Amino acid sequence: QVQLVESGGGLVQAGGSLRLSCAASGRIFSTYTMVWFRQAPGKDREFVAARRWSDDNIDYADSVKGRFTISRDNTKNTVYLQMNSLKPEDTAVYYCAARKNTVVAVTPQNYDYWGQGTQVTVSS
Repeated sequence: QVQLVESGGGLVQAGGSLRLSCAASGRIFSTYTMVWFRQAPGKDREFVAARRWSDDNIDYADSVKGRFTISRDNTKNTVYLQMNSLKPEDTAVYYCAARKNTVVAVTPQNYDYWGQGTQVTVSS
């Protein structure tokens, strides 16, 4: 069983930065894929970024390319999402998720484990 705990959300002005963390407990295998999703009020949960635990294979949603960076620290079992040049439309609850598969999926139902979410609010 894997538990995921997000942190690092908050309120920031447009153009600012935040770094989200996702600490994983339990056994994380090299076959896992770790992702970030987000959900704004009244909208579906959408894919943001993903990376495989074992290598540098990374994928981003078009809306965040060039602004967000997903990284990991294997020694801490933690995945990060560095968010720069934030925009009001980035406002959402951000969720960390994991699946026992090396193929990146962009739909939430493909993920086995979820964190509780962390709120990110970007003011204009």
